[in-house]
Amino acid sequence: MKVSIITASLNNSQTIRDTISSVLSQDYLDIEHIIIDGNSSDGTLEIIKDCQSKNKSIKLFIEFNNGAYNALNQGLRLSSGDIIGFLHSDDLFGSKTIISEITSIFENNDINGVYGDLQYVKNTDISKVVRNWKSRKFYPEMIKKAWMPAHPTLFLKKEVYEKHGNFDPTYKISADYEFIIRIFKDQFLIFEHIPKVITKMRLGGISNRSLKNIFIKSLEDYRAMKKHKVGNILTLARKTLSKLDQYFKR
Repeated sequence: MKVSIITASLNNSQTIRDTISSVLSQDYLDIEHIIIDGNSSDGTLEIIKDCQSKNKSIKLFIEFNNGAYNALNQGLRLSSGDIIGFLHSDDLFGSKTIISEITSIFENNDINGVYGDLQYVKNTDISKVVRNWKSRKFYPEMIKKAWMPAHPTLFLKKEVYEKHGNFDPTYKISADYEFIIRIFKDQFLIFEHIPKVITKMRLGGISNRSLKNIFIKSLEDYRAMKKHKVGNILTLARKTLSKLDQYFKR
């Protein structure tokens, strides 16, 4: 099974080489790495092109910055893999074997998606874990309890996107949450949880970069809940509070 990894980048010269290396170091061979860059001006493009010159599995596409979700949608349109996952431009995979483990689950089970655990690590020292997002087996009623898997760990068959569409770019921060509600409400789709760290994410993502962004994300989360009829203001509060124990899990 061919795997497409999509990365959206914009001025990530400090981290993009690590992200690319994390993909190239996987022991699974049939991977294409699609990078959508928003016309970076800090040297990011030069780093990507240098890596691309040494490995043909890297495919670079440049477009003027229209937002992260538009970039990810562009990556989805360009993907040729049977399985699609994302790796943000300052993130890393949890191990060199994780893609092999994920594809093995797809090959041996009649499932549509695989997700797992996420670790937030320090920007300057990725060995320092600050927060653990430990996921669990999915049951349909969990959506109305504000549960969601960590989106960076979610790998889906391409047919899921063909059925449900891509990210809604009218959401500036919470398009991944809206998309997750959309697909996990589908009772015909089957998801498998793998109790392993799939992705390591450096702190400082857009959703928690400032109080303004936290406020915008909360409004967008609530909008997604109302759109799909899966919650109310209490559900939103539960979603926010449920993340607190991630700082104490080890």
